Amino acid sequence: MVQHTHETYMKRCLQLAANGLPIAMPNPSVGAVIVHNNVIIGEGYTSAYGGNHAEVNAVNSVTDKSLLKEVTMYVSLEPCSHFGKTPPCSDLIIKHQIPKVVIGTMDPFAKVAGKGIEKLQNTGCEVVLDVLKEECIASNKRFFTFHQYKRPYIILKWAQTKDGFIDKIRNENDPIQPNWITNEFSRQLVHKYRSEEAAILVGTNTAITDNPKLNTRDWHGKNPVRIVLDRTLRVPSNNELLDQTIKTIVITAAEHESRENLHFETIDFSNNIPTQICAILYKHELQSVIIEGGKQTLQTFIDGNLWDEARVFTGNISFQEGIEAPTFHGKLHSKQTIIDDLLDIYTND
Repeated sequence: MVQHTHETYMKRCLQLAANGLPIAMPNPSVGAVIVHNNVIIGEGYTSAYGGNHAEVNAVNSVTDKSLLKEVTMYVSLEPCSHFGKTPPCSDLIIKHQIPKVVIGTMDPFAKVAGKGIEKLQNTGCEVVLDVLKEECIASNKRFFTFHQYKRPYIILKWAQTKDGFIDKIRNENDPIQPNWITNEFSRQLVHKYRSEEAAILVGTNTAITDNPKLNTRDWHGKNPVRIVLDRTLRVPSNNELLDQTIKTIVITAAEHESRENLHFETIDFSNNIPTQICAILYKHELQSVIIEGGKQTLQTFIDGNLWDEARVFTGNISFQEGIEAPTFHGKLHSKQTIIDDLLDIYTND
């Protein structure tokens, strides 16, 4: 029989963890594998938010529970040690007398942060830590960014033409609608991306000229919270973004009373706008945000070095002139062709 390594089983944990996103959010999605005599006898991943954690699902999948006293459990993230919507997973491990637990990485959440590991060790359980640590952190990049840096994971997204423009020059007689650059398949992918994130943000000009809905109508999934930058409240009251069908936060310099599903937050627009925006999103417990604004909004986050990932679509058309795409420096992570569109994904390394 081939003797597998810790890394082999942790890779399986990561495969399982991917199945729990985005429905587990704002919880991290964790994968758990239970191994007896070099054979996997149980596995699980985090259920939809409020449901079982990975360790519970893995234990429940084991047919002969008496074997749990002889197994090694692998988990991509430290087992929790506190009562939230479910009991602590570390207590479950102790209850079943699981003798060894291999953990991908420590949980950055203050209520856990090593306490789960300590609880296991205090009962005599052998703990192995930091197996495929970087991969395990990356699998829950939103969760880690939110708890370590007290801000959401920030994704920049825009579409540009082959000649490098993100929009035409608009005048007051132009229709209030987007100037489409990409094809319907790219647009469907964008809606899938929206369903995977907690929030989506645009600036005033985009809100007014495009009148976007910023929902997931072309994909099955939860709508993100909509964020609108509107310093002087210029966005018309009949704008799609203010229809109160989806939770929307308007960030402004003007005082305004909030109402159902429409919240107004004030900032100082003369001082470090991206940092103030991140503080508001953190207050609303939004772990990630897609910045879909125009050139000015995107460039503000780029210049402030407040971004983690950029998804740049290039359509198979040219404008000849218009508003140029943002300028930035990032590490190319992947390339994809979507019929005749291109998608480049960059990371801020």
